[in-house]
Amino acid sequence: MTEFRYDVQLLIEGHDLDEDAINDYFLDNFKGDCLLAVGDEDLIKIHFHTNEPWEVLQYCASLGEIFDIVVEDMDRQSRGLKG
Repeated sequence: MTEFRYDVQLLIEGHDLDEDAINDYFLDNFKGDCLLAVGDEDLIKIHFHTNEPWEVLQYCASLGEIFDIVVEDMDRQSRGLKG
């Protein structure tokens, strides 16, 4: 079993988005690894491994419209099951 079970990927569309501030918020407030928060002031791509994907979704939704949301169970995938 992996330490962080869920792979969360999504896009945030908004205004005045700050990838550095988003990155810092993740590091300060969420347990997880493999963080990727890149983009510009209108669109940010998020990739993060965590055990609480709902918290990530809630935070990201507070920043703007979220879409292309993927939450995969990496534990299931490692056992050869559909994640």
